[in-house]
Amino acid sequence: MSEQQWQSRTVEQQVRGTPTSDGAGVKLTRVLTQNLQRRLDPFLMLDEFRSDNPGDYIAGFPSHPHRGFETVTYMLAGRMRHRDSGGNEGLLASGGVQWMTAGRGVIHSEMPEQSDGLMHGFQLWINLPAARKMIPAAYRDIPAGDIPLLTGHDGATVKVIAGHYGAQAGVMQVLDTTPLYLDMQLPAGSSREVAITPGHNAFVYVYQGSVQIEGVAVAAQQMAILGNEGAGVRLHAATDVSLLLLSGRPLHEPIAQYGPFVMNSHAELEQAMADYQQGRLL
Repeated sequence: MSEQQWQSRTVEQQVRGTPTSDGAGVKLTRVLTQNLQRRLDPFLMLDEFRSDNPGDYIAGFPSHPHRGFETVTYMLAGRMRHRDSGGNEGLLASGGVQWMTAGRGVIHSEMPEQSDGLMHGFQLWINLPAARKMIPAAYRDIPAGDIPLLTGHDGATVKVIAGHYGAQAGVMQVLDTTPLYLDMQLPAGSSREVAITPGHNAFVYVYQGSVQIEGVAVAAQQMAILGNEGAGVRLHAATDVSLLLLSGRPLHEPIAQYGPFVMNSHAELEQAMADYQQGRLL
């Protein structure tokens, strides 16, 4: 496609994350909040956790339930131990991904396996369609070495966690929402054009440095919600920049959330809470 024909999506809105805590008091930044769930359907939440102070993360995320969606935890630095009610256990280490489908229900814990040093990563929640919210829970640990890593002549790198980047398939392919999940490291002055499926909602989250998208600067700890017009997005690194690029197929279904349960109606939420309280979540 020629330069004249290729149209980049533009920045519709910028959002700065909100400091908060979760689990047993882990300090984090909530980037994608509940009020953006309709606009960024199928994405429900994005948190960034980053600290070299053990007091900010050492208490971890003790056992807690989920139903109705998928969680994707991507660790840049540090180690986290996962255990769940399905008998799964795994160590999420630097560069690795944990992809968990809560489905009809799972109770799990995520606890740090370090008492000092940097812990840095992200947790993303992706919705499940109504027809598949009650599927059996599933879990996959993906070590860093299994994630495709592309390196350009200019030193840029792209980790393809899910979806496709050009001809390169990501380590995860998800039929329900066909998410694209890229971690991109671009040196200052470099540019990349990334195709995004028409009709899919998309956003960029910068976690280090600054990027320009069609003349709009997006700084660190900023999320840029992309408009839906265009064949993809053109990224120009204003400085050395590290960013996440995500897109996904919207479900266009009602979203009902109460804490760790995401269903389609209030009645289904009440059922999820009753099932959890009575030991029938699984």
